[in-house]
Amino acid sequence: MPFVNIKTPEAGLTSDQKAEIGHRITELLVEYFSEAARPHTMVLIEEVKDGGYYRADETFVIPKDYRAK
Repeated sequence: MPFVNIKTPEAGLTSDQKAEIGHRITELLVEYFSEAARPHTMVLIEEVKDGGYYRADETFVIPKDYRAK
């Protein structure tokens, strides 16, 4: 079973954007593994709360302008 785990900042993507990512990743994996993989492919998109991860030794907080509307 193909499994893809994506972590994004909380509120960085809309529900429609997450659905599109799931669809496009599934299509990509079907190209590699054949159509038989489609019903078994899992794409998990996890949202990480602000302050839940770090970059360049600093706590990362998504800027307001980049939050999904």
